[in-house]
Amino acid sequence: MSSAGEGLSRPLPEQVRLHVVELAAQVLASLPAPSVPPPLRGISKFEPRKRARLGATPIAAQLETDKEFREHVAEALAAGWPALVSSLAEGTVPPAAEPVLVAAAAYLTRPPGWVGMVEDARAELERTAVAEGSANEQTITRLREQVAVLKSSSKEEAERLREQLRSARSENSDLRRKLHDAREKAKSAERRAVESEHAAEEARAALTAAGSAGEAELRRLRERLADAERQMEATRRSAREGRSVEDARVRVLLDALQDAAAGLRRELALPSTISRPADSVTAAAPSRPGVPARALSDDDPALLDQLLALPQPHLIVDGYNVTKSGYGALTLADQRTRLLTGLGGLVAQTRIEITCVFDGAELNAPVQVAAPRGVRVMFSVPGQSADDLIRQLVRAEPKGRAIAVVSSDREVADSVRRMGARPVPSGLLLRRLGRA
Repeated sequence: MSSAGEGLSRPLPEQVRLHVVELAAQVLASLPAPSVPPPLRGISKFEPRKRARLGATPIAAQLETDKEFREHVAEALAAGWPALVSSLAEGTVPPAAEPVLVAAAAYLTRPPGWVGMVEDARAELERTAVAEGSANEQTITRLREQVAVLKSSSKEEAERLREQLRSARSENSDLRRKLHDAREKAKSAERRAVESEHAAEEARAALTAAGSAGEAELRRLRERLADAERQMEATRRSAREGRSVEDARVRVLLDALQDAAAGLRRELALPSTISRPADSVTAAAPSRPGVPARALSDDDPALLDQLLALPQPHLIVDGYNVTKSGYGALTLADQRTRLLTGLGGLVAQTRIEITCVFDGAELNAPVQVAAPRGVRVMFSVPGQSADDLIRQLVRAEPKGRAIAVVSSDREVADSVRRMGARPVPSGLLLRRLGRA
């Protein structure tokens, strides 16, 4: 080791300082906690990449003042470069050794004459930097000369291209002028041909005008006759269809009245024939069954059963209003399938007429639906809502027929009630289907 008081007159070269700090940062992570100098204990907890970068100044200061810490780092250097450290201890610098590594080893191990070794390495690094600067200047000079040559050649090439462009523009101008003249001649010839064709067409039209006048009049008469026949047929078909719809309404109302009369006869226990002699005999008569109450609230579970028991009822179901209340987590297709399956079972039990209405106003194409037997499935057309279709169905029924509309939409319920139908909440139908 060097004698006390021996030291550098100038700071370490930057390359040497960075190398020494990097080596010390690596050694710092491997030291036991008690051996870590107090000023560097916080830095020792940094990540390896941040330790040398963020703690460079305190590490360099600790190496300069803390001999023990410097010796720890010197031991790590000696373990990695034993031949170099041994040569420096003998006062010999290996000729092939890198100046940065020699200066770092001399600074850490402090062999005799280490200051001179560091200064020699500094001088070597400066010479190398000067040589590299000279080489860089030569390279820059050479590149500048090449740029000048390229500029000169590009200028000549640009002049040549400009001359070619001027020549091409002049030639293009001549060609455009010739093309314009050719187009004008072609247009003139085309106009003459069109005029000749018009003259010929007028002559042909004058020749055929007399003959075609009669044929045109005959065609007009035939068209008027065909229109009259079509209007007559449409009038007849409309009358037949109107009569058919009216007959159906009357027939449904008649069936409902017959069933209602039969039910009323059963409820009142009216005799089916005139009085007989035996009827005058005094005896105790059996009690008559009571008539079930008719004024039920909308949420009464017995309301739907009572409506289904009426003669010839028509049950109109607001499809999506029911499915979204009962099983809205399913897809629309699964909702329709589940509801229609339940309605099919209800038809099989009660033999009533059921129409299920879905909103189809925004559908891009018809929906494929397998309707159960006895269940009529209808989708509203574009521009029409399911609520409007329900009101149209109620309006089509004859006055006096029992009609129940299943929907929790208050607007629908109020409107169909004014039209004579009985609204039923969706929950009652879902409860009835769950019971089936």
